[in-house]
Amino acid sequence: MNKKITSKRNNQPTGCIIGRNIIATAEQYLGIPYKYCSSRKEKTTMDCSGFTMWAYKEGAGINLGAGGARSQYKQGTPIPRSKLRVGDLVFFSTKKTMKYPKKSINRIGHVGIYAGNNQVLHIYGKEGVKYSNMSKGWWNNHYERAARYLYRE
Repeated sequence: MNKKITSKRNNQPTGCIIGRNIIATAEQYLGIPYKYCSSRKEKTTMDCSGFTMWAYKEGAGINLGAGGARSQYKQGTPIPRSKLRVGDLVFFSTKKTMKYPKKSINRIGHVGIYAGNNQVLHIYGKEGVKYSNMSKGWWNNHYERAARYLYRE
């Protein structure tokens, strides 16, 4: 596990640095296979909320709990897409959750970590943990909302 990066000024982690720690930790899982409702006790397979749970826990010491994507959204501070920063959680609808109204939390069915430059680091499908472009295609069309845990305005 990588050593945590801290601010030289006060030896305390800052939001930006913690966000990069989370991404660095999450990148250690690149290629780990996706399995819906995976155990939270092991990291041999993961689902999306298990992936974000482990990345936050090991990369920042933040406990997102054992709940799913909707639970993780409720714990954070909602933010607009235009204000995304590295380490924020981003939430998407799925084929199953598209039936709910746009403003319903039930529309959330997937979560990933914003990595900057319109990239989301997440676990999905046969490829497992991977980067995807949020500015086009499926991920752009299914983007629902974002939540922040790291920064204070």
